[in-house]
Amino acid sequence: MPKWISMYPLKISWKMQQKKFKINTDPRVEIVFANYPDFVRDKMQFLRELVIETAEETPGISTLEETLKWGEPSFLAKKGSTLRMDWKEKTPDQYAMYFKCTSRLVDTFRLVFDNKFQFEGSRAIVFQLNQNIPIEELKECIRATLTYHEVKHLLTLGM
Repeated sequence: MPKWISMYPLKISWKMQQKKFKINTDPRVEIVFANYPDFVRDKMQFLRELVIETAEETPGISTLEETLKWGEPSFLAKKGSTLRMDWKEKTPDQYAMYFKCTSRLVDTFRLVFDNKFQFEGSRAIVFQLNQNIPIEELKECIRATLTYHEVKHLLTLGM
């Protein structure tokens, strides 16, 4: 590592800087985030940044697609399952990350992190507006989703 790297506190490690990583963002995603109410926009943006950071840290992920599915911000990596997120007016005190309900993702998250998250069936992790999010555990869920087709044969999806 070059000497000058250690002089500055970096969020991204030297290895991550060497990795070629690309994010393809549909411009409509920015509009959706801009239209979230003020009280939830930062929380949604935090989830978005966490997904991007996790993808960038994950070996084997070189490209992340950020798009809209059903009008909701969505992420997809080449060997992963779609991850969506949204806040809904009908449940204003919460927001969520959504997963393909026919996958083993949420059932496995429940098995591994039962008391860390609130789950909605086999399709979502739900967050309350005032909740402290267990970041490392959520990153494991994000990583398993973005690499799902590589880890789905593993009992706990590599977590």
